[in-house]
Order: sequence, then structure tokens, then C-alpha cells
Amino acid sequence: MTRVKSGPYRRHRHQRLIAHNSGYRGTYNHLFKRANEAFLHAQWYAYNDRRKRKRDLRRLWIARINAAARMNGTTYSRFIAGMHKNNVIINRKMLAAIAVHDPQAFAKVVETALA
Repeated sequence: MTRVKSGPYRRHRHQRLIAHNSGYRGTYNHLFKRANEAFLHAQWYAYNDRRKRKRDLRRLWIARINAAARMNGTTYSRFIAGMHKNNVIINRKMLAAIAVHDPQAFAKVVETALA
């Protein structure tokens, strides 16, 4: 098997990764080994946080719906149970938006769910 010299290709690969880390502090933006570690960690956190964002937003929507439901004399759990019982199908994202932007419409939804 012939010998393959990787000098220029390796340098290009290292420089590309270091350029990706240009905003990082300390050795993470100019030493390849540290830059590679930082890059791998950043990719791992980005992947996990894309999933975590979904959880966080659902928690936010539930908190907003609960606050609006309490202003209308009920709790979140009673409100959601009433919606299921009366076949009112609105997802939590839309309910939270209605609660924030149109409290009168949300009051009507609560009234329908608890009827």
C-alpha cells in the first residue's frame, strides 16, 4: 500500500474547524484539540436543547393557560378536563396565544368547556 501524506489536507480540516469556533474564548478558538472538544460539546448541547425547547415551551403555555383560567374562576386541570368532556379541540399553544392576546375570547372558551 502506498504512503499517503496528509499534511495540507489535515491543515485545511483543522483550519475549517478553528474558523467555526472563531467566537469562542481562550484556547478554544485557536488550538485544534481544544477547538474540537468545544465544537463537539456545542453540537451535543444544540441537539439536546432543540428537544428541551419543546418541553420548555409547553411548560410556558400551561403556565399562561393556568393563569388565565384562574382569572376566569377555574383551574388548569378542571379547564382541560372540561375541554375533553365537551370535545373542544384547541391545542395548548393556541390556548396560550388566545389567553394572552384576547382574554374575552378565552373567557368564552372557558365558558364552553365548563358548560
